[in-house]
Amino acid sequence: MTEAPSPAAAAVRPGWGRMGLYLLLGFAAGLPFYLFSATLSLRLARHGVDIVIIGFFAWVSLMSTIKFAWAPLLEKYDVPGFGRFFGKRRGWIMLSQLAIFASTIGMAFTASDTNLPMTALFAVLLAFWTSTLEIAADGWRVELAPNAEEQGPLVAANQWGYRASMVIASGGAIFMAAKFDWTIAYLSVAVLAFVPFPILAAMRPEAEGGGGRSVALVTGIVASAVAMVASIVAVGLVGWALLSAIGSVGISNPGVVSYWVFAVCLLPFMILGASVPWLKKLPWDAPLRRSAAVGPYVDVAWRYGLVVIPILLFISVYRTGDVMANALSHPMFNHLGYGLEQISVADGFVALIAGMLGVTMGGILAAKAPMGWALVIGAVMSALSNWIFAWLAYQSPGGPVWFSLFGVQVTAGDFDLYLAMAIDQFGHGFEGAVFVVYLSLLVNPRFPSAQYALFSGLAFLIPRLLAGLSGVFQKAIGYDGFFIMAGAMSLGALVFLPFIVKAKPRPDDTPAGAAA
Repeated sequence: MTEAPSPAAAAVRPGWGRMGLYLLLGFAAGLPFYLFSATLSLRLARHGVDIVIIGFFAWVSLMSTIKFAWAPLLEKYDVPGFGRFFGKRRGWIMLSQLAIFASTIGMAFTASDTNLPMTALFAVLLAFWTSTLEIAADGWRVELAPNAEEQGPLVAANQWGYRASMVIASGGAIFMAAKFDWTIAYLSVAVLAFVPFPILAAMRPEAEGGGGRSVALVTGIVASAVAMVASIVAVGLVGWALLSAIGSVGISNPGVVSYWVFAVCLLPFMILGASVPWLKKLPWDAPLRRSAAVGPYVDVAWRYGLVVIPILLFISVYRTGDVMANALSHPMFNHLGYGLEQISVADGFVALIAGMLGVTMGGILAAKAPMGWALVIGAVMSALSNWIFAWLAYQSPGGPVWFSLFGVQVTAGDFDLYLAMAIDQFGHGFEGAVFVVYLSLLVNPRFPSAQYALFSGLAFLIPRLLAGLSGVFQKAIGYDGFFIMAGAMSLGALVFLPFIVKAKPRPDDTPAGAAA
């Protein structure tokens, strides 16, 4: 008997309807990302912040890594107002959109970076709500497309939107900062960040509940305001505690700080890996497997058994080159003497075209070729994307004018920057599309949001921990040595590939009719 489609699937038209949705959701998730990562690192560099402190700001992106900690809440609860009318996934996305808008405004009004704790507060809030949006959007995508053939086009559309919006948040924001200032740049992106909200609110509902569209919107906005205030208080308190702890050991001692950050972030994954031999034997009705809080993660160990250990190790290092390049590429551009306008062109037109081409090629390969070969090619592409920056470290801006691009004169030095950025964005776009399809296929459709949050969070854990020390590495081995090292790390993941490429999950043992 054919299984009836879920309300989430029924509310979104198959084919171009779903492609359009994930183009929009990619845009919504990608827009804020650079604002608390690459664009912020450039902003801090322009304000004379020390490279070690800039490196520490890369740890803001760890919010996306630890999003598994609150992902079960998105599986279990609806957002009041939004959820009953628009559905669980869309409700959380809409809440996140409002919070992203507010956090970006906060970053705009702290754009002088004279108070770094306040800069960090709004950067963390922006990262937290961006990660929450990703949890809901990834869960929705896994529900809508359960196999590789369906995932490939959706992932490509999602990545197109993601990379297009990152261009706006990087190249566009940098261009606005060059013409006006950083406050105007961030306010402009905040306005764009709000655009997906009315589009999602105008889409047809999943259920005619909650008193209709108007009541759902008013109730949801009030609930969102409460959630945003709570998040500000929580992040402020946690930040104060962390700064107090760091102050006790000295922020000038990056070695001590890094040990604590590594230990805290790696602990949950180490516990999961060490528990696999016991967890894989649990029956379907064991409390741990049925727990709303940890059940989705226990299920990962139960379905894959001991092979989950090399799977998790592979996931944890595959994207290292991508993240490391993102951490120091823009400070290097600034160090080499490139102006904001040249950087905005590299982050804008060049990155958009190259990135989308890479995403398209990667999505096609992931849908058509054996996954093992696709992952190998992606790792090679990532390595090359870093090594081109090692070459760029020996170039400089200026030189003779070679040609004009849309009225902008391009010198020999500018062309070096644009070439390096094109290769970087193509390679990492290609690698990213392949990897997203691979992670999606690991997920149990019963727990799409929580398990994808676990896998995608682990994928960036070690890379972002290392990225936080990127300033320390740069001072020790220079920009060229840093990018050579990052490229080699991308290839290191292939050591685990023979152990995982044919891994298959165990079939579900839950009896028919039993509660999940």
